[in-house]
Amino acid sequence: MDRFTPDPAPSDAKPEPVSCRVTLVPSGWHFDAPADTPILLAAQSAGIKLPSLCRNGTCRACLCRAQTGGEPAPVAYRIAWPGLSREEKTDGWLLPCCAYARADLVIDAPDATLC
Repeated sequence: MDRFTPDPAPSDAKPEPVSCRVTLVPSGWHFDAPADTPILLAAQSAGIKLPSLCRNGTCRACLCRAQTGGEPAPVAYRIAWPGLSREEKTDGWLLPCCAYARADLVIDAPDATLC
């Protein structure tokens, strides 16, 4: 007698992307941010330095804004309080040191430099 395993029921949830494209303006530089890597570290791996100090979301040295038309940035945080107010998150502000990209995004980063 043959045994088979039925396919799992389809899920309505979208799977998280393996990586997302992050573009910095005004430089036009871009890099891929793996879903399990903070945006700041993904940028550094690509040879791009973004402002930072604490790397845990408290100092706000890396604060920047995603070009989302006033919508929240498509990012996730693994900490409960990433140093942003609810209003800042709603307006597209993010902290690359502890933000994980969940979709392609464009970030205003005038102080970005090449490493």
